[in-house]
Amino acid sequence: MHVPDGFINAPVSAVAGVVAAGAVAVGLRGARRELDERTAPLAGLVAAFIFAVQMLNFPVAAGTSGHLLGGALAAILVGPYTGLLCIAVVLLMQGILFADGGLTALGVNITVMGVVTTVVAYALFRGLTRVLPRTRRSTTAAAFVAALVSVPAAAVAFTLLYAIGGTTDVPIGKVLTAMVGVHVLIGIGEAAITALTVGAVIAVRPDLVHGARGLAAPLKLRVDGELVDAPAAPASSPPPAAARSTRRVWAAGLAAALVLAGFVSFYASADPDGLEKVAADKGIDEKVQEHDAAGSPLADYGIKEISDARVSGGLAGVIGVGVTVAVGSGVFRAVRRRRTPEATESRTTESV
Repeated sequence: MHVPDGFINAPVSAVAGVVAAGAVAVGLRGARRELDERTAPLAGLVAAFIFAVQMLNFPVAAGTSGHLLGGALAAILVGPYTGLLCIAVVLLMQGILFADGGLTALGVNITVMGVVTTVVAYALFRGLTRVLPRTRRSTTAAAFVAALVSVPAAAVAFTLLYAIGGTTDVPIGKVLTAMVGVHVLIGIGEAAITALTVGAVIAVRPDLVHGARGLAAPLKLRVDGELVDAPAAPASSPPPAAARSTRRVWAAGLAAALVLAGFVSFYASADPDGLEKVAADKGIDEKVQEHDAAGSPLADYGIKEISDARVSGGLAGVIGVGVTVAVGSGVFRAVRRRRTPEATESRTTESV
């Protein structure tokens, strides 16, 4: 659903850019509360994994494909504020390096694919987890539903922006029907990917999943033949080594992202995605503009100097994963470092 330059006029794109910048600022502030010494290194990995999976277009209808948006997955794994930043990093890398998603439309894309998906998905996910049993299965089911709904919600958001600032005269009712219809189908794929990923991480390390905090059953002790809750550990007690270490999870996640982007992406569907198909069918793309980064050596997810499509696309994907994880990790480490002095100052103020 990457919106190119020329779909939305300049004034509305500028307003969307202001909204996106404000949302990112809020995300930076909120991420300081979400990130800790274990999850901060993983946030950059989440961004890289979403970048990789977005390369895997899957068929959803005749001549149409879809791909992961990732807002629901990011919000559930690392929190809504950090999740929004993950999507923003991915969209920025895609726009600058791969000419995917217009640069003047970057604010539109962050608003539609980042803000809308994370807010809708996390709000629905939290609502479901409050009424469902606190089990791994119900948490995974809540992730499925949240991801499913977030995609057509993003389609509705794009249609509203197009109704206000579209550059062509197209009946909005037809655009809305087409966008929601195809993105409900795409949402099923998004939901499946999100549920599988969240379920896999919960099965191995539920403590690293923001949306599954408190999911682990309390430790039980047998006293006089009866099971009772073990006393809570002191707040100053350090977490066990298994909880502190994230190296194995990080390495496994990075390896998966590299394999998906460097190898599996070659077998992705070549059909246009939902927005591209609707734009071509309804005439939305009549005034589309050439991307400012069209001359990038990695434009269209390939390396121009390499003629072999498999090698070209694979290397471009690997480079994309590497750059995204590096930029994302740098951003989240900086956010984490800013949290520590603020937390220390807050505790000092409270003690006084």
